[in-house]
Formats: sequence, structure tokens, C-alpha cells
Amino acid sequence: MPDCSSPSFLTPPNSNAHSAHSAWQARLTLGFALRDGVSRLVERRHSGPLRVQKALYPEGGAVCHAIIVHPPGGVVGGDQLAVQATVGDGAHAFLTSPGAAKWYRANGHVSGQHIALRAGAGAAIEWMPQESIFFDQACVRLRHEVELAPDACYIGCDIICLGRSASGESFDSGSIAQHTQIRRGGKLLWWEQGLLAADGPLMASPLGMHGLRVCATLIAVGGPVAAGVIDALRAIAVPDGARLGVTQMKTLVAVRLLGTDSEAARCAMLAAWQLLRPAIMGRVAVVPRIWNT
Repeated sequence: MPDCSSPSFLTPPNSNAHSAHSAWQARLTLGFALRDGVSRLVERRHSGPLRVQKALYPEGGAVCHAIIVHPPGGVVGGDQLAVQATVGDGAHAFLTSPGAAKWYRANGHVSGQHIALRAGAGAAIEWMPQESIFFDQACVRLRHEVELAPDACYIGCDIICLGRSASGESFDSGSIAQHTQIRRGGKLLWWEQGLLAADGPLMASPLGMHGLRVCATLIAVGGPVAAGVIDALRAIAVPDGARLGVTQMKTLVAVRLLGTDSEAARCAMLAAWQLLRPAIMGRVAVVPRIWNT
């Protein structure tokens, strides 16, 4: 098992780090631009097994929906995935995935994912993939970076499932390192990094997973959110034993849930998105059909 607890584990993935190992080095670069009132997918480049299906417009031309596909269906030890998306001035992009991401055992190599999102003046970007399932002995580092213009908006969601409890599978060994930063107008709004080790203190600590196996986080950045919306977020129903918290810091709202049921976490994050999207982006939350298939 690689040492996932070392400081270097939190550095960005190196595409040459596993050249001796037959792992996937997959990259996807997307660019969106507003043209004649339509947010268009104007750049689409890839290497390795990362693709995006054709641009979809379920809510009209102002918002471009793009579904990111990882054809292998799962990430094994040593695989490195990188997605970069840039949304030009005034455009709006919604990025999602067709199903849960599966991170398998390390096999002696560290896997990684690096997401870099940028939005220009008056633009909006949404990163709403489905949940990530981490199998026993997975060793993974995740890096998520967002750069926003001073008046750009962002909503991003991340759901982590440690093992598949419904199948009787647990996360008894392995590690997940996370690094997230969000900047708006060059100012750092959110900085978070940590290491979840299966045998580490954060798994049981009230400051960590508190003995639970599902963690969901939704972060929204935009204009000020009314107190009534914050109250509604805090009133979202969750199952017994789950914990939901909401924090507002000026132009940023964070919603976080700890629980045992990934489906319940998805429902809670969907409810939060349906409240925050109209408040921040002025648009009703249109649920992608791919989420229901």
C-alpha cells in the first residue's frame, strides 16, 4: 500500500508519476462561450478515456449541459484523471456524470483526480457529478480548484461513500486525501484539505466522519442569500442518525451532510441545489434526465 499520509500526497497529480505502470492518464479540456444568447461548447479536447457527450439544452440555450463520461467505468490504482473547464463571459455551463464514480483498490499505486474550473465575468458554472464510491484499499487524492471572476457564480457538489454498505462492503483500509480551494476575484473564499484514513482518528471523531460512511458537501458562491433560504436549507429532511449543517459566509454557502445512506445524501443535496440555484443564479433547478436513468 502506498503511503497516502505523506505531505506529497496532497500535491497535484503528476502525469508522469506512474509511467512504469499501465495506468490511464486521462485528460479532458472543455471551453464554453456565449454566442448569440446561447452558451455553446466551443472547445472539447481529450486524451485517454474521458469524454463528453454532445451539448444538451434541456432548459433553453442560456445553459449548456455537458455529461462527462469515463468509459472504463471505474478507477484503479495509478489512474489519473484531469478535467479542466473554462466558461467565458456571460455563459453558463452545467457539468455532471451519468453514474457513480467507482474508485477501486490501490494495487500499490495512488489514483488521483484534478478538477480545475474557471468562470469569466457574469458567467456561471455548476459541477454536479453523482456520488463517488471508494472501495476497500483504495488510495486516492482529489484536488478541486475553482477560479471565478468577481461577479461569476458557482455551485459544486461532492458526495463521498466509503464502501458499499448496501452490499455488505466496508472501507477497512485505504486513504482519501482531498484539497479544495475556491477563489473569486482573486480572493480566497474556501480552502480545505484533509486526509481520511480508514484507520485514522477522523473516521470516528465528531470533527470528522463521526463513525458514519457518507459525506456530502454542496458549496454555492454568488450574491447574498436571504435568511429565508438559509432557514429552508436547515429544514431539509434527513434520515434518523444523519447530520445536516449549513454555513453562510458572506457570498458563500456551504451545506454538509453526514450519514449512512448515499441515496438520502443525494436527495438532500438535490433539495439544497433546488433552493440555492434560483437564489444565486436566478434559474429554477432543472433536474437532468440522466440522473433518473
